Amino acid sequence: MKVLFVYYVPSGGVETLNRQRCCALRLAGIEAHCLYYKWGSGMQNAADFPIYVTRNDIEIKHILDSNNFDVIVVTTDHASFPRFRMLGFKGKFVLEIQGYGPKSVARAQLAQAAPYVNAYADALLNPNTPHIAALFQELYPHKPQFHFNNCFDSQRFTYHLYPSPSSPVMAWLGRIEDNKNWREFLHIGHALKEHVPDLQMWMFEDIELSQPAERAQFLSLIDELGLSDRLTLRSNVPNAEMPYYYSVIGDSGGFLCCTSKVEGAPYAVLEAMSCRCPVLTTDSDGVSTSVHHNFTGKFYMLGDIQHAVTEALEFMMEPVLREQIRDQAMRHVEHHFNPHNYAMNFAGLLQSIGL
Repeated sequence: MKVLFVYYVPSGGVETLNRQRCCALRLAGIEAHCLYYKWGSGMQNAADFPIYVTRNDIEIKHILDSNNFDVIVVTTDHASFPRFRMLGFKGKFVLEIQGYGPKSVARAQLAQAAPYVNAYADALLNPNTPHIAALFQELYPHKPQFHFNNCFDSQRFTYHLYPSPSSPVMAWLGRIEDNKNWREFLHIGHALKEHVPDLQMWMFEDIELSQPAERAQFLSLIDELGLSDRLTLRSNVPNAEMPYYYSVIGDSGGFLCCTSKVEGAPYAVLEAMSCRCPVLTTDSDGVSTSVHHNFTGKFYMLGDIQHAVTEALEFMMEPVLREQIRDQAMRHVEHHFNPHNYAMNFAGLLQSIGL
C-alpha cells in the first residue's frame, strides 16, 4: 500500500506530522511519500522517506506515474483534487484538516470546499479537533469521517538531562501572526516578571513565515514593554535540537506558554510534554486531546493576563504539583499518541474506503 501526503510547504506542525507518520505507517506495511509545493524550513529536518518539492504539473505527473499511489491525502488544499485527476491519478482521495486558525475561517473554507469534497473525496480526516469534527458532520454528513489523534514518537523525541539555565524560562513557539497570539505572550511575560524578577523569555519561530507589518508591531511591543533584556528569539531551530530546549526549559522551573486563539492539534504541546516541559495554554480547542487541567498541563482563560500569571506561578511555586503534571503529561503522550495506534487507525481508514 502506498500513500502520498500533500501540503503547501514543509514547515510547522504539518511537516512534523508528516515526518512522524511516514515512519509510523511502516508498522502497518504502508509506504508513505510527501509532496510539498514549495521549499520550507522543515527541509532541514532529516527524513528517510521520499520528499518531493514542486508545483510543476509535468514533474508531479512523473511522480504519480512512477509510484502508483493507492491514496492521496491532501492537507487543506481541497482544490488540488481535480488537478491530480487530470494528471492521471486514479486512486482514492482523503481531505485532511489539521486546522485553519479562526473558526470562522474553518467554516468558510470547508463550505467553499463543497464542490471538491462532494465530487472527489472518499473520506475526511482530522485529529480529534472538536470544531472541525462538528463542521464535518454539519456540512458533509454522508462522507466517511475519521477522527483520531496524530502520532508522536515519544521514544525518540524525549527528555534528557542537561545543565539547565539558572533562571526560569517562559517559552513560546509559533509564527508571528494574530492567531498565534504573540501579543498575549509578551504581556503575560511582562506581568509575570514582577513576581519572578529573573524570568527569561524564549521565543521559537519561523522568520520566513513572518509578515513584515506584523513583525514591525512585534518588535515595537517588545520595546514598549521593556522586554529586550530578557527575551531571546530563535528562528528555524532544527527539530532534532528541540528536545534539548524543552528539557532545559522544564528543568529551569519554567514552562511552555501557548497563547493561540484556535488550534487544530499543536505538535509543540506534545513535544514539550514528552520532554517534561510543563505546558500552560489557552483552551484553543485542539489541545483538548493532550492537555487536561492540573493533570497533564494547565489552562488559562484567553485574554485574561492575570489568570495566566496565577496559573504560571502555581506551576513555578508548587513543586509537588509541578512534578506530578510533568510525569503524567509524559505518560499521556506515550499512551494516547503512540505510533502503533496511528498506524492501526490509518490502516482502518484505508480498509473502510475499499483499500
